[in-house]
Amino acid sequence: MIRAKSSVVLLCAGTIALAGCVTPEPQNGNTRTQNGALIGAGLGAVIGGTRESGSDRLKNAAVGAAVGAILGAGVGSYLDQQAEELNRDLGNDVDVTNNGDHLVVTMPQDVLFAVDSASLTGSLQNDLRTLAHSLNQYPDSTVEVIGHTDNTGDAGYNQDLSSRRATSVATVLRNSGVASHRIRAFGRGENEPVATNLTHEGRAQNRRVEIIIRPN
Repeated sequence: MIRAKSSVVLLCAGTIALAGCVTPEPQNGNTRTQNGALIGAGLGAVIGGTRESGSDRLKNAAVGAAVGAILGAGVGSYLDQQAEELNRDLGNDVDVTNNGDHLVVTMPQDVLFAVDSASLTGSLQNDLRTLAHSLNQYPDSTVEVIGHTDNTGDAGYNQDLSSRRATSVATVLRNSGVASHRIRAFGRGENEPVATNLTHEGRAQNRRVEIIIRPN
């Protein structure tokens, strides 16, 4: 039993180590798929290895790793394809990042909204409708719409503004056919900057709406 448990640990550790060696930024079309397979294998081994006991544990870990690898590779391929299409179809102001197990679509608030307003303006509304079309083409996912601000002004006001802006974006997605149960909208205010708030350029980067797409 001790040997089986040790083998499970070694299998999981080896898989996690391999996953850590995967290049974060994709160098070819298969990188995210391979990363998903490795992560899935590790999770499958952990889950499989906790079932039964004794000599069956290692066998279950191996089976779990194999199944997890297949599922993980499928998720990676799913995201690779959707990210490629979004990068092709969305405007240059929109950033699409594939993090391996989810996509992050980032839209600058300064283009989406007028100053101190949660009413959508500008051409990025067309990009939101394009994004909604993609979400309808890839329906097996959940969507988080998160508003962010810089640290100018009152923190409580910024929190409320970021929430209202996230809700406005989510409304466009729903009105474009994305099922309501898939979407959550909320604000983070000034709490999660991606750049310094000490410069004009940094504050502009922090004023953003992120749409996070997570495969189910």
